[in-house]
Amino acid sequence: MRQEMVQREEAELRRSHQKPRSPEGWGLLLVLWYLAFYKPIITEGHLRRKNIEFIFIRFSAWQYAGCDKLWAGLVTTLCDSIRHHFGALPLSVYHVMGTRPRFASGFSQKEWVLKTGTCLKLWGMLFVLGAGLTILLVALLVPGIKDHHALKVVGSAVTSISGSGLALGALSILKNLLISEKQKIERLTNSEKFTSQLGFMSKVRNEVEVLVDFLSFMEIFERRRLRVVLEITSLDICYPEKVAGVLNAMNTLLSEANTPFIFILAVDPSVIVPCLEQTGCMKGLADNGYLYLNRTVTLPFSIPEMGARSRLRFLEAAIQTREDLMYRIITSNVERRRAKCRGVPVVASRQEADAEAVRCIHEAFRCLHDSTDPLARYLPTSGAHVRRIVNTIPITLRLLLHRAGTPGTPSPRAAAAWVVLADQWPCRLSWALQCLEDAWQGRPAPDFGARSLWSIFQENVGELSSLRQPLHNALSLDGDPELFQTFLASDFPFTARDARAFLGVTVNLDHSIRHKMGLLRGLDRLQKATATPVSRSVQCPH
Repeated sequence: MRQEMVQREEAELRRSHQKPRSPEGWGLLLVLWYLAFYKPIITEGHLRRKNIEFIFIRFSAWQYAGCDKLWAGLVTTLCDSIRHHFGALPLSVYHVMGTRPRFASGFSQKEWVLKTGTCLKLWGMLFVLGAGLTILLVALLVPGIKDHHALKVVGSAVTSISGSGLALGALSILKNLLISEKQKIERLTNSEKFTSQLGFMSKVRNEVEVLVDFLSFMEIFERRRLRVVLEITSLDICYPEKVAGVLNAMNTLLSEANTPFIFILAVDPSVIVPCLEQTGCMKGLADNGYLYLNRTVTLPFSIPEMGARSRLRFLEAAIQTREDLMYRIITSNVERRRAKCRGVPVVASRQEADAEAVRCIHEAFRCLHDSTDPLARYLPTSGAHVRRIVNTIPITLRLLLHRAGTPGTPSPRAAAAWVVLADQWPCRLSWALQCLEDAWQGRPAPDFGARSLWSIFQENVGELSSLRQPLHNALSLDGDPELFQTFLASDFPFTARDARAFLGVTVNLDHSIRHKMGLLRGLDRLQKATATPVSRSVQCPH
């Protein structure tokens, strides 16, 4: 994401010849000036900007597991991180004097409009304050007028009234400067009336809306898009009700249109799904945690099992001390910079790889768009599932190209079909892959790799039917079974060898389903083996 930021920044600078601004140094005075006297306008030119800045925020749920409302910890971390990134003063001034950005009327490219009302009020207050001070000084210093007590009263009153308005504004800014949004929310959660505060959620939502509007203001000032990336970890070691609270908070923050938040949810689905099914948030979803996750996550990325080299590398890193690990990170960064500075070949090879990846991605998308291609008829009708497929295909193709040295690399069309298969029938595909894995472990015949995946599924479909009760929730994720048969039997007859090639790059398939199937299959076979009577007698050969 950081590389994407740099590339987009360079491209936007070549296109518009406008350098981005930062609220630091002289930029701080400039942003305060705009906050006080100008209204931001969202123009067509701003919407065309492609440069972007990611603000990374890490949220470890375990650190807030002891509080009553874990989602409140998520919101306070968000508020505190944004305040720390931009500084307390601009955010405090925005709370008092800031204006919410509005869209331009017509094709105007003017991004800032003077606050006429604010300027008139300020100049009026300064004029009245100056007049009051003049009257007061005249009443106190001019010899002939010193005895006029009424003039002193008028001067003092005018000065006090006009000065109080300016003082109240300064005190409001000072109050927001000293009391952060995090402290406000923590004060609400620590209140004894927390459970009975009907307006609590409204107050928290107001604080978040102010942050969103402030980010929109800073987008126009900095001349680039801003996205807040929250990385949520350690959620799978918290209590079930706290897990549901954090996911609900995520959905709340993402519910608004054009929201600037991106959530990276790093969890183990085999732990999260039972937690969700134990809470009351599953009402209306048939108590199915997989459905809830599918409706929440728009880009699934299930990390495949580690290969032999990865396991060795992971083991090597795990036995190092903390200082050695930090040293490895520093030296790897230095080596990367040296390789970049040595010459063009590294950059050229990377550009060639990117160009090949883009070509394959375009070819895969052309297959999806081609109405004459059989793949188009298997696209889901749900918009969320379509987004998942579109988001997953580029990642799958890049992973395949990374392994391009292996023989028999699948085509982009086959990769797109595999992504659709994993999205539409995750349970049946997981069962076929589990049966395939068990068969490979049993040293099959040499021509086993040429067998179709559909024939392997047909051989073991009776066993899947016997396990439909414990796999009920996973089976409910699958689409039309008849379409599954048509897909694998005629349109895309993947072989066992193809499935093994795709398994290492299948990121949109929840591997915990397959692991659960392997456990259930092993237990079922164990029960059948113990139920079969064993004869202890020995038959005489004569």
